[in-house]
Amino acid sequence: MSNTITYVTPKLLASGLLALREQAIMPRLVNKSYGELAQEKGNVINIPVPSAIAARAVTASVVHNSNVASAPTNIAVTLDQWYEAPFEMTDNDLLSTIGGFVPMQASEAVKGLINVIDKHILGKHTGIYSFTGTHGTTPFASGVTSVGAARTLLNAQLCPADGRVGVLDPDAEGALLGTSNVLQFDQRGDTAGIINGSIGRKFAIDWYMDQNISSFTPGTAWVTNWTFGGLGAVGDVTISALCTTSGTVLVGDIFTYSSQQYAITTAATAVTATALSLTIYPPAKIAFVSGDDFTCVDATAYVPNLVFHPLAFCFASRPLASSIGFGNQIASVSDPISGVALRLELSRQYKLTTYSYDALWGAGMVRKEFATKIVG
Repeated sequence: MSNTITYVTPKLLASGLLALREQAIMPRLVNKSYGELAQEKGNVINIPVPSAIAARAVTASVVHNSNVASAPTNIAVTLDQWYEAPFEMTDNDLLSTIGGFVPMQASEAVKGLINVIDKHILGKHTGIYSFTGTHGTTPFASGVTSVGAARTLLNAQLCPADGRVGVLDPDAEGALLGTSNVLQFDQRGDTAGIINGSIGRKFAIDWYMDQNISSFTPGTAWVTNWTFGGLGAVGDVTISALCTTSGTVLVGDIFTYSSQQYAITTAATAVTATALSLTIYPPAKIAFVSGDDFTCVDATAYVPNLVFHPLAFCFASRPLASSIGFGNQIASVSDPISGVALRLELSRQYKLTTYSYDALWGAGMVRKEFATKIVG
C-alpha cells in the first residue's frame, strides 16, 4: 500500500496545481512578491510602502544642499489563515479507482481551499474608501458610465495607469459584456467578446469574473445624514459626529464630505443624539467644520466589484514543512502563477488513507489609493 501512495503523491500535487491555476482569481492579480521561506501560522511579513518625494530646483553652489529625509512605512501582513481540505478513501477504493477518482477528488479539495483564499482577499475591500455606482443596482445596465467614473477616481487618487484590473461578480460581468460599447469592439478587430464571451482588456483595464464576490451590508446607523460634532483639522484620522439614529457603524462604511469620500476604519456603536468618535481613511483632506452635515453611506447592501492596481493588495502564502515520518507522507509545492503554497499530507487511519491539502497565507490592503469599487 505504501508504494501505491508513494506513486500517487506527485500526481495528486500536480492535480492540485492545475486546480489552483484554474480557480485562483484574486491571488493571481495581486502583489505576492515576498519570498518563499517556510513559515508558521502567526508569523508577520512587513510590506514596505515608499513615501512621496518632492522634486526641488537645483542651484549651483559651493555649499551642499541638505539631505531630504524620507519616511517609508511598513504594512504588517500576518500569516493568520491556515485551512485544510481533507478526504478519505478505503484501500479497496484506492486500488480500484486510482486512475480517475482520486485526482478528481484532489481537484475538488483544492477548489475548496482556493475559494476560501479568494474570498479572504476579496474581503479586504473594506479598506477601500472610494466608490461609484448605486447600492443594490447591477452596474452597466445602461452603459459604461461606471467604468469612466472608476477610472476618474483612480486617476485622482494617483493610481498607476498601467496594469489596472477589474474583478466583477457574474451579474456585473454579464451586464458589461452585453453593452454595445464592449460588443462593438469587434468593429476594430477585437472579437473576443462575441466569440469567446470574454471582456478582456477594455478601457485600459483587464477584466475578470469572480463568483466569490459576496454582498456587503453597511452598518445599521446610516439612515439619515449625520452632523459633525467638533472641528477636525486637515490630516486628522479621528472626527466627532453627532448621531441621528442608533445602530452599528462598520469597517468599510463610506461617507462623503465636500465631495471627498472617507471609509470607516474602526467599528463603533451609535446612540441617537450622542457624539461618536469615528476613525477614518484617508486623513481629513480639508477641515471638518462643527455643525456641518455629511452625506451618510447608503445602508442598502451592495456587491463590491473592484477596479485596482495589483499593488493595492498583498497576498503571501508560505510553504509548510515537508517531511516523511510517523507513517505519513508530506510534500509541498509553491505555484509560481497563483502564488499559493500547497501542502499534501497522506496518512493512514485504520484501513483508510486520508488525503489532506492545506495552505497557510495572509492578505492585506497596502495602497488604498490604488483601488476603488463599482458597487452593484
